Amino acid sequence: MLRSLLAVAVCTVLAVSAKAAEIRGVTDSEIVIGSYTDLSGVTAVWGVNNNNAWRMMFDAVNEAGGINGRKIKFITEDNQYQVPRSVQAANKLINRDNVFIMVANDGTPMNNAVMPDQLAKNVPNMFPLTSARSMYYPFHHLKFGLAASYYDMMRAGVKLFIEQRGKQRICAMSQDSDFGRDVMDGARDQLKAMNVALTAETLHKSTDTDFSASVAKLRDANCDLVLLGSIVRDTIQIVSAIRKSGWNVDLLGQVAVYDQAVAEAPGGATEGLYAMTSILYADPGDPRPAVQDFVKKYKARFGHDPNFAAQVGIMGAELVIEGLRNAGRNLTVESFITAMEQIKNHQDIFGSPPMTFGPDKHQGSNESFLTVVKAGRWVPVDARPVGY
Repeated sequence: MLRSLLAVAVCTVLAVSAKAAEIRGVTDSEIVIGSYTDLSGVTAVWGVNNNNAWRMMFDAVNEAGGINGRKIKFITEDNQYQVPRSVQAANKLINRDNVFIMVANDGTPMNNAVMPDQLAKNVPNMFPLTSARSMYYPFHHLKFGLAASYYDMMRAGVKLFIEQRGKQRICAMSQDSDFGRDVMDGARDQLKAMNVALTAETLHKSTDTDFSASVAKLRDANCDLVLLGSIVRDTIQIVSAIRKSGWNVDLLGQVAVYDQAVAEAPGGATEGLYAMTSILYADPGDPRPAVQDFVKKYKARFGHDPNFAAQVGIMGAELVIEGLRNAGRNLTVESFITAMEQIKNHQDIFGSPPMTFGPDKHQGSNESFLTVVKAGRWVPVDARPVGY
């Protein structure tokens, strides 16, 4: 009898081990998670800080004993914010490292290039470091977006400025890129929904530096609001060109504009610039105890204060850890996705909109905040997020 019980127990252990071995990136003791991000390129200030935060969160989980008996092995590859390097990095992570999931992959064109093969290999794409709508739309059960997209932010902003501030002659200056088109898709759809025509528009390359002709065109069109499909450097140059021309028109960007370098532009050039952001930045001086604890731990480990990208990393890591934990010991892609879809009204330490997912909803929130530059800092116009 004892021999029979022992045999059954051994077979059960072997069956569990064999089942675990069949799951990509999951063993009895380990979960392999991968990421490609910019560690040495033009957006490294985002990639490095965001990746640091994910690693800090995963290390804290491991130090506490792991998740359901498994430690997280986190592998990061440097994509230098380049599509070819991203494809190369993803191939390694998926085919050599056999990652279970990929998190915080950096860049809109990079994710768009990698995702078809990644999803075909049944590897979830969790909370990429981009606010592009393609990160969650069209719906795919393996795609998860964190917060409001560029599309959502621009729709909410246009709605707010028309309804609450009476703007009617809406113009736009945007990059001629996937990013710029995503921003303008939101603007156009909201304008169409409100029966307002786009008065005038200009396009530019990310490398352009002279915006005098574009500014003159929009000023001649008598615009009362200019939407910006720009990022950091081009935003500063556009706003500077507008102010130097003596034109005091309202300007509205989105989260790619919501950067301290923009707020601190020399000579106060960006004073009064508006931006919609999916998440409010909690600076290192924020007095809330949980934020101070995060800042202290981050600075002790990495030698400098966390930036906005690090904050985004903490938020994404919290959700992934919750999903892994709730998936239980029998971890599969299916059990993980189901666990993620059961997360409701998740509230982070920074006061972001609550994150909720479901079987047909893989974007945590589509609400955003209106902010404005005052005295070299981004300040919320209203602490309540808005949608469209």
